[in-house]
Amino acid sequence: MVKIPLRPSTRFDLANFPVTETIKMLTCLLEKIIKANDSIVKQQPEYTCFQSRSKPSIDIQAYLTRILKYCPCANECFLSLLVYFDRMSLTCIKQLRIDSFNIHRLIISAIMVASKFFSDVFFTNARYAKVGGLPVKELNLLEVEFLAMNNYNIYVSLEELQQYGDQLLMHAIREGEILYLD
Repeated sequence: MVKIPLRPSTRFDLANFPVTETIKMLTCLLEKIIKANDSIVKQQPEYTCFQSRSKPSIDIQAYLTRILKYCPCANECFLSLLVYFDRMSLTCIKQLRIDSFNIHRLIISAIMVASKFFSDVFFTNARYAKVGGLPVKELNLLEVEFLAMNNYNIYVSLEELQQYGDQLLMHAIREGEILYLD
């Protein structure tokens, strides 16, 4: 549990909020989504390029931390993945169900795309593939599919980032990850 001094009017500070804390909050939210979706009995198995045959052994927080360590990026990239996931769930012909079999591939694709959009300096697909534990060819395919599932709209406004950051922060406060201090 992290103690961050907050006031009732405090908002998520995109520029100064510690990225490692953003990752912790994001992990909590994604794990909650995955747990709910994993419990749903699937009528027919979903086969997309994002589905893996088995659940990766690395947990979400360790995976996000690994990405941050070897392909550093800012809060904008981590918050953007929530925006992209929401867009994909609304626009995909087949409803996207984020679960433990596809989350890692979705994360690495989202972070890579967001980094290319937000950062003047970003890493190669080969680097992201190595960090993500995938062959470059497969990550290239995932990137194209990810872009298509987002209708090639990777623009995320500052207002959207702020809204998602505020919502993530409020979720963390409600879940008791962050103590609300006066």
